[in-house]
Amino acid sequence: MTINELTRQLVRKRAGYLCEYCHSPEKISTSRFTIDHIQPRSLNGSDNSDNLALACSRCNQRRYNFIVGRDVETSAILPLFNPRQQQWSDHFIWNADGTKIVGTTPIGRATCERLDLNDERYRGERSIQEARALWVQAGWHPPSEDPR
Repeated sequence: MTINELTRQLVRKRAGYLCEYCHSPEKISTSRFTIDHIQPRSLNGSDNSDNLALACSRCNQRRYNFIVGRDVETSAILPLFNPRQQQWSDHFIWNADGTKIVGTTPIGRATCERLDLNDERYRGERSIQEARALWVQAGWHPPSEDPR
């Protein structure tokens, strides 16, 4: 079953046109964000709006069909952040200059690691942090309601 346009618009509006994982704004992206299945279809997830989240292509590709990640502090395997059941601000904050997402809970840290929210997986490649620095200079980032 495909997701109809009305549901796509509901998901976009509900998310405030931000990626629900990294809080990147869709309006400054070069491509329209995707509709992510929080519980992937391959793991019996549905197209119900309660199972859908707005995701930038970067987060969607890195999440793939993963539903768990490893907390870098405890090595525990934990469920990834679920934007339908949890509040972003309960698990993440921005660093002082707004370029890096900091996981403040085991779930936040596991999600940062699994989705590589700060481009730290590959040495020397910090493209998302560089983009965020430009967004901060332009006054587009981070979202004003996000904690620092």
